[in-house]
Amino acid sequence: MPGIDRRERIRRRAEYQQVYDRGVKVHGRTFTLFRLPNGLDFGRLGIAATRKLGGAVVRNRAKRLVREVFRLNKPQVGVDIVVIPRRELLDTSLVALESEFRHTLERSARRVR
Repeated sequence: MPGIDRRERIRRRAEYQQVYDRGVKVHGRTFTLFRLPNGLDFGRLGIAATRKLGGAVVRNRAKRLVREVFRLNKPQVGVDIVVIPRRELLDTSLVALESEFRHTLERSARRVR
């Protein structure tokens, strides 16, 4: 089972900044999501896990969980997504996290229209 392809990641600071500045921001219970159409035929993911979340082990676990949820629920249209995890994310099951991700993504899509 392949993970997230390299081209499906947001890597540069300028790309993150563009999503923050021009994208739609939606708060969820376990994370904040920014969404911006990217004009490509695939979605891209960026994760901003700050030190406020915890140490390196905690931040890396949060990032792995978010990447897995993205992999299982890849958007059909070209959209850049930046996720900022909260502490609550670490205590949430993968099934609940997946459900919230889909719901939050849907809410952000409605705000764009």
